[in-house]
Amino acid sequence: MIVADHLTVQLGDRTALRDVSFRVEQGNFLAVLGPNGGGKSTLLKSILGLIPPTSGSLSLGTGNSRRQSIKIGYVPQIKSLDRSFPARSVELVATSVLGRWPHRLSKTDRDVSMAALERVGAAHLAQQSIGSLSGGELQRVYLARATISEPQILLLDEPESGIDVAGTADLYTLLEHFHTEANTCIVMVTHDWDVAFYHATHVLLLNNQQLCFGKPETALTDVAIRNTFGHVGHKHDTLAIGAPFPTGHRHD
Repeated sequence: MIVADHLTVQLGDRTALRDVSFRVEQGNFLAVLGPNGGGKSTLLKSILGLIPPTSGSLSLGTGNSRRQSIKIGYVPQIKSLDRSFPARSVELVATSVLGRWPHRLSKTDRDVSMAALERVGAAHLAQQSIGSLSGGELQRVYLARATISEPQILLLDEPESGIDVAGTADLYTLLEHFHTEANTCIVMVTHDWDVAFYHATHVLLLNNQQLCFGKPETALTDVAIRNTFGHVGHKHDTLAIGAPFPTGHRHD
C-alpha cells in the first residue's frame, strides 16, 4: 500500500529525510518513532502528497492504482481549529465529505456523519459544541472525521497527545478494532515504544535517516533505540533492558 524507495526530502538547506526505504502492505499497522525533528511529520506529509521527494520515490496503492484514487484519512497532532468556533461535533465530521463548513446538513450528510461517530463510540457527542469536548473526546471526533470515507490508508500524528491515560487506552482499542475490521493500512507517529510494540505490525525508527525497519520484536532492540534516540528511556524499563523483547501475544 505504501512503498518508499530511497526517499530523500530536502527542506531548504536541511535534509529532513535521507535514503528511507520501506514497504507496508494493506492491513499493516506501521508505528513511526524518532526524536523531535527526526522527519516523522515530514514522512506523513510526503504520504499525503504535500511535500514531494527531492530524490527517490514514494508510491501509494497496489497494481495499477494511482495516488488520486487512494483514500487517505488523517488525524493531525495539532488541532488548528479554533475551539471557540460555534460548531457541533457532527458538523466537524461532515466537513470531511463536504470540503467546507456546512450551513445546513442534509439528511444524507447527517446520516453518514452520525455513522462515522457511532463507529468510534462518539455518537453521544454529535450535538455537543467542539469547545466543550475533552482532549479524548475531540480526538474521537477527529478520528470519525478521518475515517468517514472508509480510507485505505489512515495517518495519525501522535494521536495520544493531550489525552489522559484512560482516553489513550480507549483510543488504541478503537484503532485495533478499526485496523481489524476495515483492514486499513495505518501509519502512526508515536513516542510510546510500548504502544508500538504491542499494537503495530511494523516499526520504522527515524532520525532523519532510517535506523531500523521491521516487526516490533526485531526493530525495537536496545541497540536500535540507542542509535535513534541516543539513550534507552524509562518506558523501555518494563521490557527488561538488555533482554530480548517478549514474543507473546499483543494485548488489547
